Amino acid sequence: MCCNRRFGLGSGGEAPDYFGEWIPATGEDKVKIIMALQFKSRLIGLALVTLGWTSFCLGQTPHQTPVQNPEHSPESGAEQRGTAPVGELPGQRISGSISGTVVDQSGAVIAGARVRLAGEDQSASQEALSGDDGKFSFAHIAPGPFQLTITAPGFATQTSAGILHSGENYVVPEVALAVATAVTDVEVGVSQTEVAEEQMKVEEKQRVLGVLPNFYVSYIPNAAPLNPKQKFELAWKMVVDPVTLFVVGGLAGVQQAQNHFVGYGQGAQGYAKRFGANYADTVSSTFIGGAILATLLKQDPRYFYKGTGSTRSRILYAIANSVICKGDNRRWQPNYSNVLGNLASGGISNLYYPAQDRNGAELTFENAALGIGAGSITNLLQEFLLRKLTPTHGHAPAKPGKKSLDSN
Repeated sequence: MCCNRRFGLGSGGEAPDYFGEWIPATGEDKVKIIMALQFKSRLIGLALVTLGWTSFCLGQTPHQTPVQNPEHSPESGAEQRGTAPVGELPGQRISGSISGTVVDQSGAVIAGARVRLAGEDQSASQEALSGDDGKFSFAHIAPGPFQLTITAPGFATQTSAGILHSGENYVVPEVALAVATAVTDVEVGVSQTEVAEEQMKVEEKQRVLGVLPNFYVSYIPNAAPLNPKQKFELAWKMVVDPVTLFVVGGLAGVQQAQNHFVGYGQGAQGYAKRFGANYADTVSSTFIGGAILATLLKQDPRYFYKGTGSTRSRILYAIANSVICKGDNRRWQPNYSNVLGNLASGGISNLYYPAQDRNGAELTFENAALGIGAGSITNLLQEFLLRKLTPTHGHAPAKPGKKSLDSN
């Protein structure tokens, strides 16, 4: 005999009840109990198999997320325009920023370009300058349409427009400025004397082959006339120029080698006398013709380069300019200053040349003729050769009362 609790058999063939008490069991009851246990065991096994299969199927099913239309994705627009903050609430307007780079047509950055930002509220416009790397930026800008105006000296003005969205960091496409070509005359307070001073500074830098002074030529056809002070300053700079002294010294050496002006003798004393005579000729002719008489007669002592027209017309122009000149009124007139200056210089030379070389009026007119002839040759060289050999000749400064500005 065996004994089992609940569905089992107790000692003496008794079957227990559901409360754990032992109940006597017959043979038939034992069979029923065994069959019930077998049936329930099969149900439990079937349930376990079903549960395992269901778990296996669920584990093999891939996890799927909703597919978002990229056209309606909020990130897609932000990626095209800039970076928008995460977690922006609907209807909320967050300030953003605008930045960019300014370059020229070659791609080189432009530092110091002025960038003006204007939005819907024109009164709240802002300005910024591009840095050494050509970059500019505006922070804390309200969302909405905007326009940038970029200006820089020597370049044409350029504009760029766009729309700044809420919280966006807007990067403007590279701004390439073109060089300004148009020029506008704007009335400003520049006197004729100031203009002439600037032009004279340019002339004082003109040297043939970078060495020989070429001060008395203007490459500006309508150059402002010189006032008396400027005429004397130009003459002084000419006679004290080291190259002038060197040329005078060379001429004195040639005269001594040829024993010209025998009365001066030889040796150091003879050379010094020849040097003094030649230098006196240079000073007297330059100051009398180019400063004193030019001031009294209101004439311009400079040669005005022609540079255009036929060769014949230019030759005649150059030769004629030894006896004609421009007045301070910019009209052509006889060059009394040059002719009388050469005569005066020739007359003065009678005071220091040797007695046997003084021929009175003959020497005076001879020196005057030599001066005029030398002037013609110099003018021909100026017209056809010396400008090509003069590396520094300026461009025309602004006209009196006007100033040239780039039009933007």
